[in-house]
Amino acid sequence: MTMSPSSSREADLIITARGIYTVDQAFGRAEALVVKDGRIIAVGSRRDIDQYFSAPRRLDLGDAYAYPGFMDPHCHFLSYGFALQRPWLAETASWDEAVSVMVAAAPPASDWIQGRGWDQNRWKDKDFPDGSLLDKAFPNNPAIAIRIDGHAAVANARALEAAGLENARNVEGGKVMLRDGRPTGLLLDNAVDLVRAAVPAPSEAEMRQALLTAQASCLSLGLSSISNAGTELREVLAMERAHEEGVLDIRIYAMLAPTAENIRILARQGPLVKDRLTLRSFKMYADGALGSRGALLLEDYADEPGNRGLLTLEEGELDRVCGIARACGFQMNVHAIGDRAVKLVLDVYQRHLEPGNNLRWRIEHAQLVTDEDVDRIARLGIVPSVQTSHAVSDMAWTEDRLGPGRMQRSHRYRDLLERCGWLANGSDFPIEKADPLRGFRAAVFRKDDKQLPEGGWRPDQAIDRVAALKAMTIWAARANFEDDSRGSLEVGKWADIVALDKDLMETDENSLWDVKVIATIVGGKILYGS
Repeated sequence: MTMSPSSSREADLIITARGIYTVDQAFGRAEALVVKDGRIIAVGSRRDIDQYFSAPRRLDLGDAYAYPGFMDPHCHFLSYGFALQRPWLAETASWDEAVSVMVAAAPPASDWIQGRGWDQNRWKDKDFPDGSLLDKAFPNNPAIAIRIDGHAAVANARALEAAGLENARNVEGGKVMLRDGRPTGLLLDNAVDLVRAAVPAPSEAEMRQALLTAQASCLSLGLSSISNAGTELREVLAMERAHEEGVLDIRIYAMLAPTAENIRILARQGPLVKDRLTLRSFKMYADGALGSRGALLLEDYADEPGNRGLLTLEEGELDRVCGIARACGFQMNVHAIGDRAVKLVLDVYQRHLEPGNNLRWRIEHAQLVTDEDVDRIARLGIVPSVQTSHAVSDMAWTEDRLGPGRMQRSHRYRDLLERCGWLANGSDFPIEKADPLRGFRAAVFRKDDKQLPEGGWRPDQAIDRVAALKAMTIWAARANFEDDSRGSLEVGKWADIVALDKDLMETDENSLWDVKVIATIVGGKILYGS
């Protein structure tokens, strides 16, 4: 048994389970743990715990297995909260059906109509849509339907007009698609952001509701901590209010958008670390997404010669923000999907980082990486922050985009793990489902929700179960500088715990597609389940 030297025999809560995976350095197993003031004060066998401790509350999880609370080191938390309240288009089989879903769900007195989740790669007709159907469906309202990845959207004429894009030809770092010299309504990357900026900002009440809706969903999935990738000042203030009022149950690591006000008001003060809210990083975007052919590549897209994607960030601006980050003690977390985008980000990082540093600057996604840059990521101590579920979502069309000659660069999670020694695995929700167990399965088996393909997609890049669990617990915590307080079930750390009905390490593969969350506990407080 391990216990705090100052542990009193009196505790607040004793938790027992069939098995407890501590995910400590020894990757140990236990049967019971003791909680006082929200932290773990002892871990051991039932017999030892019962002999040394008493508590007014006991939680016997029966045959369930307990793990450190799952952490998602890269998601869009508030976007997810809003998406849960708006038309969700991911299951539609055509653009016609997507627009029909938006019509059926549109609030009667609404101003802007917003939907999200369509993916032309899942449709029989895989051509990108235009805005004509939205014009017919919503002649009097601005309307926008954002693609699943957030890097493409279709806007109607009213929305283009509201954003000043009705006569646009070029957008820096984006595209306004034209037909006969006029915008079709299809937008890519920074052009999407211009329409988003025209949408009225949500009210404080709407922001709070989105936060609470996302929180309830995440807790039900076993998530005790999330990292919000790209946070505006008003969003930070909403999170802070929820924290002060005691309604922020999930832990949030908020990556700041490097706006002038965020830098002036927040970053210049240095890292802010509270119980359930941390501010100590910047999030930037170097390119678009592979699915919408906006990821920045070193060579042309195989299925669109002449197109190498979009650079959404000027190198000089990235260099400037990196300098501010170092001066403020902030981490850099930059979205880079294409191999050229990864190379550009590493070129800039290399000016600011020396080998052996512990700044933990991150490459977010790293979906296409050359051998040279895998080595450079390791040498510079950069954290590969990946989303293994992207591999199984993208596998049907990745070779179409790249051609067979570049496939060895794609979704190479084992290579990154072996070279760097660790990685963090998130979901990027709502682009993918928020379920962390889906990411675990994708990491280990390289199969989709239907357990396909047999044998897994590019199985040479799968990682083992122990590494997959670490990537969403202790390594995810390490990616956020939080591994001293969470990510494993050890004495002195927060009692952030998830209980499942199955043993992730030993249950047969087929049974892992229906694992159920029994309980989610944050700081010793049961927030979901038992």
